[in-house]
Amino acid sequence: MPSDQFILTLSCPDRAGIVAAVSGHLAGRGCNIVEAQQFGDDETARFFMRLVFQGGGIDQDELQRGFTAVADTFDMHWTLRDRAQRHRVLLLVSKFDHCLADVLYRWRIGELPMDIVGIVANHPRETYRHLDFDAIPFHYLPTDKSHRAAQDAAMSKLIEDSGAELVVLARYMQVLSPELAQQLEGRCINIHHSFLPGFKGARPYHRAHRRGVKLIGATAHFVTADLDEGPIIEQDIERVTHADTPDDLIRIGRDIERRVLARTLRLYLDDRVLLNGSRTVIFTS
Repeated sequence: MPSDQFILTLSCPDRAGIVAAVSGHLAGRGCNIVEAQQFGDDETARFFMRLVFQGGGIDQDELQRGFTAVADTFDMHWTLRDRAQRHRVLLLVSKFDHCLADVLYRWRIGELPMDIVGIVANHPRETYRHLDFDAIPFHYLPTDKSHRAAQDAAMSKLIEDSGAELVVLARYMQVLSPELAQQLEGRCINIHHSFLPGFKGARPYHRAHRRGVKLIGATAHFVTADLDEGPIIEQDIERVTHADTPDDLIRIGRDIERRVLARTLRLYLDDRVLLNGSRTVIFTS
C-alpha cells in the first residue's frame, strides 16, 4: 500500500452537509481523496462513509486532531488509520482446523495483510502438529465449565497483552461468555457452519441432510452475547442434491467456510465493515 494513504470511516445521524464538510476539510489540509463511498440508511436515519485519501505530508496524529472539530459538529463515530498499518489479529481455534490452515496460508502469501499476534486453542499444540505456525505464539486454554471465570480472565489478559485489535473465531467451538462478548463488541468475528438463520447447534450438516436441503452455506458475523445472532458480515451458499451424503455436505461446507472467512477478513482489514445496529454496512471494492 502507498505509505501516504489514510482510511477514514465514519457514521453519524444523517443530515445535509456531511460530505461537503468532510471533503472540504480534507481539501483545505491539502489532502487528495482517491476513493469515496457513502450510504444513507433511511431506516436508522444514519449516514455512513469510507474515504481513502493521500495525506499531503501530514502525519496521522495531526490529521486526527484536525478532524475532531468536524466530527464533533456532526456527532460522528469515526476512525482514521494509516493504510500501511496492519491490524493485530488473534486467532481462536478448536479441533477443526481447516479455517485456521487457510487463514495462515493466505497470510503467508500476503493475501491477508495483518499481524497474527497469537493462536489460542482449547486443544493442545499436538493437535495441530501438521500446521506450521511460523513462530506465532501458541496458547493452550482448555475449557472447563467449572472454572469459566478464570478462563475468561486468562483470555481477556491474552487479548490485552497481545494488543489484538481483532479476534477471529476460526471454528472455535466454544461459546464466549456474555461479558467477554461485550468486551469484544465490534472486533470479534465468528465463522458459522450454516447459512444463518437455521440448523443451529450440533451436527448441523446431518440435520440439514435429514431435511433434504438444496442449499448449504456459511456465515461470518460479529460475536454478541446472543449466540449466533450478531450482525452478519458475509455469507455464501452452494447447491446440493438428494445424492449428497452428510460427508459430502461437510466437505462442501468446509470449502464455503474457508472462502467466507477469507472474504470477511479482507473486508475488515481494509476498513470496509461498519456496524449499523444489528446489521452491517459493507463498502465493497
